[in-house]
Amino acid sequence: MNTPSHYSPDVAVPSSQRVFGARDLFSLWFSLGIGLMVLQTGALLAPGLGLSGSLLAIGLGTAVGVVLLAAVGVIGSDTGLSSMAALRLSLGQYGAALPALLNLLQLVGWGAFEIIVMRDAASLLGARAFSEGSLLANPVLWTLVFGALATLLAVSGPLTFVRKILRKWGIWLLLAACLWLTWNLLAKADLGGLWAKAGDGSMTFAVGFDIAIAMPLSWLPLIADYSRFGRAAKGVFGGTVLGFFVGNLWLMSLGVAYTLAFAPSGETNALLLALAGAGLGIPLLLILLDESENAFADIHSAAVSTGLLVRLKVEHLALAIGVICTLIACFAPLAQYQNFLLLIGSVFAPLFGVVLVDHFILRKRSSQAQAVPLRWTALVAWGGGIATYHVLANLYPEVGATLPALLLAGMLHAVLAVISRGRETVPA
Repeated sequence: MNTPSHYSPDVAVPSSQRVFGARDLFSLWFSLGIGLMVLQTGALLAPGLGLSGSLLAIGLGTAVGVVLLAAVGVIGSDTGLSSMAALRLSLGQYGAALPALLNLLQLVGWGAFEIIVMRDAASLLGARAFSEGSLLANPVLWTLVFGALATLLAVSGPLTFVRKILRKWGIWLLLAACLWLTWNLLAKADLGGLWAKAGDGSMTFAVGFDIAIAMPLSWLPLIADYSRFGRAAKGVFGGTVLGFFVGNLWLMSLGVAYTLAFAPSGETNALLLALAGAGLGIPLLLILLDESENAFADIHSAAVSTGLLVRLKVEHLALAIGVICTLIACFAPLAQYQNFLLLIGSVFAPLFGVVLVDHFILRKRSSQAQAVPLRWTALVAWGGGIATYHVLANLYPEVGATLPALLLAGMLHAVLAVISRGRETVPA
């Protein structure tokens, strides 16, 4: 029998179990907008764009991204379905299988990345507090610890995690850590001088915008897994927008500023050392613990996606996927993931351009759709969006690719749907 946190991915959550309000969604998405990887993404932008250019790219990219993210969240609250199950309404029964598989692959990758980031930061803190050869500086130990923690959270499910852990005390610890890091920056850095100094031009503003918008858009394939527990669309939209915007903008901006002020080389370890020097490393430790929440979301949603492909309980799949992510983290080095973020944008941003148009314009927020194996118009529009992304990214990088690809895919789907309906009404 299903527990409230573990409804089958293709079964709508009943109204009695839709308990998340705006405060719950704010807590969840503020937490998921914060993390070491967010800090490190800010560090990617810092050298090329400088402080002012980076903050502009982050602000614009995050603002646009969270509106799209929250709109997809509303689809979850409207239908009560998980993200990948809701895609069946737009792509057809079999058409949704490919996104579910791609989502599983990218979430396993994200889960492993999150564990690696936590491991490296904890090992660095352990070596700084004790010694290089101490047990608490051992990367294997921390890989197993954080892998086990993230897996345990994923098995517990979103209702338990948000209501019993995050909302009660987790969000307050995160706020304290962010405030301390901000105070330390204001006290020690020459922000006026950094603001006046331009970037070195190694990154265009459009690429910086694409990286920034990729952070909220990377959650598009997951958000309905949590918003389907939302009581009302208004609370889902508002809580998601405010929570993720504040958290992501705050932490990514700190990543830029700390890199320029204390780690101008841009190296990951240099940034972590600068963060570890603030407040005896306690704020970094709290953010490090928060990273396990991001890994929780990756593992849980990977299990939900897998639940559409194989008939196993979500909690059992979460356990298996958590073990896989931990094993990958044991053997894989932390690589540059800028291209990984952009690749996610190339696949999922156009897909949800199609889904948003289908749900809000063509079906007018109805959860009813004729059951068909494939919706070719939606798949063609999705493919057109992906092609547009790669053409722009490779030939015209100065204009950006993520947002144009999403908009074009959505418009193409609307046009093809009208043409298809017109043909269906023409008498034989």
